[in-house]
Amino acid sequence: MEYIYAALLLHKLGKPVNEENLTSVVKATGAEPDTVKIKALTSALSEVNIDEALKNAATMAAAPVAAVAAPAAAKTEEKPKEEEKKEEEALQGLASLFG
Repeated sequence: MEYIYAALLLHKLGKPVNEENLTSVVKATGAEPDTVKIKALTSALSEVNIDEALKNAATMAAAPVAAVAAPAAAKTEEKPKEEEKKEEEALQGLASLFG
């Protein structure tokens, strides 16, 4: 993950995401850079528009959050007392099955 973070940092600062810069960033953190991982990352990122990928990632992350928030809001609404009684009776009926 640290290599991805390094690439994102370089991109944010407007620096080229290349082997030399990634190695420098990883070394600056005090970690020992893995040249194989750095080469693989620079190769993979050479075909990726980072701005577009970040934009798509932000859109995809926001959609599930909105979908999860709607049911949570519905649960907080109070149920009518009649529904609560019916649920209670149903649970009591189930409990009697198991003694």
